Amino acid sequence: MQKHDITIIQNILYRDSYYTKSIMKSRLLLLLAAAASPLFSAVAAETLTSPDGDIVLTFDIQDGKPTYFVDFKGKQIIAPSHLGFNLFSETGRNSFEHQGKKAGADALSLKDGFEIVNTTRDSVDETWQPVWGEETNIRNHYNEMAVTLKQPEFNREMVVRFRAFDDGIGFRYEFPQQPNLNYFVIADEVSEFAMTGDHTAYWIPGDYDTQEYNYTKSKLSEIRDLFPSKVNPDNASTTVFSPTGVQTALQLKTDDGVYLNIHEAGTIDYPTMHLNLNDTTMTFTSWLTPDNQGRKGYMQTPTKSPWRSVIITDDARDVLASRIIYNLNEPTKYEDTSWIKPVKYIGVWWEMITGAGSWNYTDDVYSVKLGETDYTKTKPNGRHSANTQKVKRYIDFAAEHGFDQVLVEGWNEGWEDWFGQSKDYVFDFVTPYPDFDLKYLNDYAHSKGVKLMMHHETSGSVRNYERHLENAYKFMNDNGYNAVKSGYVGNIIPRGEYHYSQWLNNHYLYAVTEAAKHKIMVNAHEATRPTGLARTYPNLIGNESARGTEYQAMGGNDKWHTSILPFTRLQGGPMDYTPGIFEFDLSTFTPGNNSKIASTIPGQLALYVTMYSPLQMAADLPEHYEKHLDAFQFIKDVPVEWERSVYLEAEPMEYVTIARKDKNSDEWYVGSTAGTADRKSTISLSFLDPGRKYEATIYAEAPDANTVDGQTRYTITKKNVTSKSKLTLNELAGGGYAISIKPLK
Repeated sequence: MQKHDITIIQNILYRDSYYTKSIMKSRLLLLLAAAASPLFSAVAAETLTSPDGDIVLTFDIQDGKPTYFVDFKGKQIIAPSHLGFNLFSETGRNSFEHQGKKAGADALSLKDGFEIVNTTRDSVDETWQPVWGEETNIRNHYNEMAVTLKQPEFNREMVVRFRAFDDGIGFRYEFPQQPNLNYFVIADEVSEFAMTGDHTAYWIPGDYDTQEYNYTKSKLSEIRDLFPSKVNPDNASTTVFSPTGVQTALQLKTDDGVYLNIHEAGTIDYPTMHLNLNDTTMTFTSWLTPDNQGRKGYMQTPTKSPWRSVIITDDARDVLASRIIYNLNEPTKYEDTSWIKPVKYIGVWWEMITGAGSWNYTDDVYSVKLGETDYTKTKPNGRHSANTQKVKRYIDFAAEHGFDQVLVEGWNEGWEDWFGQSKDYVFDFVTPYPDFDLKYLNDYAHSKGVKLMMHHETSGSVRNYERHLENAYKFMNDNGYNAVKSGYVGNIIPRGEYHYSQWLNNHYLYAVTEAAKHKIMVNAHEATRPTGLARTYPNLIGNESARGTEYQAMGGNDKWHTSILPFTRLQGGPMDYTPGIFEFDLSTFTPGNNSKIASTIPGQLALYVTMYSPLQMAADLPEHYEKHLDAFQFIKDVPVEWERSVYLEAEPMEYVTIARKDKNSDEWYVGSTAGTADRKSTISLSFLDPGRKYEATIYAEAPDANTVDGQTRYTITKKNVTSKSKLTLNELAGGGYAISIKPLK
């Protein structure tokens, strides 16, 4: 090593004022070692620190390969990891094959042969206001480094842009417009996340078509052996790709208590990313969802990839508090957002999911041709739930108890052969069944101060939905609807496409942006997992994209399911989980369905706080709520808009306790869920205003409650509290507690 190399390294260290002495010493040793290695270029090494100095990202070219590694509090947390792409041949005027022969190198590789030609830096500290969210103000504070790379052999450039936050890092690829890289097709993105050990992972199988899985906790080295037993072939559409493939957001924990969360942000015109694990080196590599030709992305410069994000913290509560995903997304594209309103709703849904009712109007027809099948000549089956009298009953219940909307599924013609037929023209989204008086019900709902919520099931026939989309949205405008729940159950049409490919991701966003033109809010089920796009397009007020309450009617979810979802699925955006079940033995109202739900009434109430969504459903039947109106009061009271959130207790799969302050009052609400084991929860109410007195209403599990046959045993107690108060409550595995805290006048 030359003396001037040491000087350069020292300058790199000292130019960032955020370094502490201990980090400086650690980084100097690492960079000296890097400079001594023939694989690294000491001069080219670039470092980026988080604003608080705890996170240090180093980028360099290793044997021509873009390489980064990350330290957290002076200890390496992401080992040296390579970045880049493999390409298919360009289809335009430039032939990569010809370029390769001419240069004597692999022109389909965008992962080696690089050199650094420029580095720019920036720092941002701003606060922005979401249209809706877990708080009214979000701080976006990061340091940025954009490194321009060049492949001299092909005269091609690529920019890797890094951002370092106090709670993690993000990076993306950017491709300037250039003659030698214009139209190109991605064969693979090969972004690596090299782990520093055999960490604990909380994972679901990598799947091109569904995220509807229970989560597994295991060491990374155990994924391969466990994988076959974790795949659910009974899902409506399932396509796994690797025995060590997993989905994001992936929650990890090191043996020394550091939490990592790998995800993506701002996925637009690009396929969804999974992670494939090399369980020899413990390295994850990005794995994009392909199209029906096996190709993973069609690109035209100038363009960019989504962000790849890693939350890094030694406090699990910070994972829940992190806003990295939203901060990596663009501000809203809409000038007027006044029409976007959070919604609390009920719906004609649970009785169909459980089997007590049906979506289809008749059992006489097994082959429907829309516009030809005459339903007035068929015999009603007597189980069709979306009928005028029943929906009217739901409207009355919603109006009495202060709900905004009533979802009605199964209202439109076509449900008799809707699934499993690979049927293109399956629904038209505007024609009601004979027993559903659409105009009367909308008029009646509006007279009660309630709206009906539209339902658009596509049965995976995306092509059919896009043909009808404009007419379907206009129909909603004409009839007073302002929100739609869409669904993509089953295999996709165009046939051979996957739910999470580039083409489908473009469709989902198209449906959202077209809806905005009609001032319609969208809640998309079976669509791709969220990546923070709701910041940019806030009429996307909900997604499913995980195993929700519906599975409680089909064998159940694991007890710890709702204590891991905030760490995983909810990282990218809210989930329409549909909580609020009060009757846990389904055989009491659905003969033949012997499912018993391993939860409790207080545990269900807690979900309205812990499972954040601006779209919250009270999913059970009205008659079940009427048996427990005292507990139902919490669902009526709990807001769907928040000013502030405080994360009191958290450990993945074990427990989540959150306090939130109402956006429109001084009331607070607390929810806590327990996962794998019964536990005692002790919380401080120091988040309350000092010197002020409040009344806390505590909804807790009774001493004799259990999740087998005592789910409805609960206690409701009231006590005066202040910011100096502490509460200790017991909670059952799969259950929890809820508290409303209101100022005393």
